[in-house]
Amino acid sequence: MLVMFPDGKRRITKEEFLRQFPSAVECGRSAVRFLEDAYRTKNESDLEGALIIGCTFGFPPEHKDILCRLIDEDWHCWHESVVSILSGLWPTPDTVEALFRATQWVPKSLEYDDGKAMARKAIYALGKIPGPEAETKLEILARSDDPVLRGWAVKQLERRRTTT
Repeated sequence: MLVMFPDGKRRITKEEFLRQFPSAVECGRSAVRFLEDAYRTKNESDLEGALIIGCTFGFPPEHKDILCRLIDEDWHCWHESVVSILSGLWPTPDTVEALFRATQWVPKSLEYDDGKAMARKAIYALGKIPGPEAETKLEILARSDDPVLRGWAVKQLERRRTTT
């Protein structure tokens, strides 16, 4: 079901994929049930396929809730991708809690990452979200015991204050 392989080379065109798997895309966007099925069955390979389809054909708004829930799940290794998707498509107040949660833990698949890439992406995403919800979470992070998280949060708060 992959449109693109890990080496980045397409083995099938988008058009051919649509001909072979018409139920994977509805109204030009990824079908909601593929992501829901991967979540329900906790199947990492199916989740990978659903994310690839969504990144290729687009995610409908119905995916936002399940993507937010995927932040907390430790059965997959796609946390950074999920944070990036939420940041790119929905930098909105209703994703603040999920993005904040992404700063508060490290999934097993990212324990090697001393650079805390997922938390950095989530903090930068919070910085893009207007409103008091994101501001409050950034202020909490700016008081963190973790100097790395604290530094990123302070930088985002400063950026917000100079752009408003």
